[in-house]
Amino acid sequence: MDAYLITTILCGAAILVGVAGVIIPVLPGSILIGLSLLAWALFAGAGTLGWVIFGIGLFFVIAGMTASAVLTGRKLKQHSVPSRSIVAGLVAGIIGMFVIPVVGLFVGFAAGLLLSELARTRDFAVAWRSSWAALKATGVGMLVEFACASLAASTWVVGVWIHALN
Repeated sequence: MDAYLITTILCGAAILVGVAGVIIPVLPGSILIGLSLLAWALFAGAGTLGWVIFGIGLFFVIAGMTASAVLTGRKLKQHSVPSRSIVAGLVAGIIGMFVIPVVGLFVGFAAGLLLSELARTRDFAVAWRSSWAALKATGVGMLVEFACASLAASTWVVGVWIHALN
């Protein structure tokens, strides 16, 4: 096997892990996609095409990460959800990942967020509304970042095809 093929296979696998990592937080996400695109541009021997693909893909990666952070942050601020509640949800999610296989991360995050909001507000209805708003905001942010990560991955696939045809 030549260096191009090995580099392309490794970068493709890393890009797949990165796309999955946007939805499954324990895996590396968008940053891995950006690094994989850079590695492909540097080591695959695609020349100018590799750098163009890297630039376009990196644009999608940065756009997705930025949009996710802005959309999520705006909604959390709008519903007055403090950072400590998010951190509590993350800690509970990590614990839940080990307690309940497959869905423990999501269940733990939701439960930790709700319990933290309940401790803060002392009112279940208010805690439920703010937790639900935080979960929806997180979901929308993940979907936007996933869409942009998928566009970056698709850009790389197009680049691989163009390089193979030349």
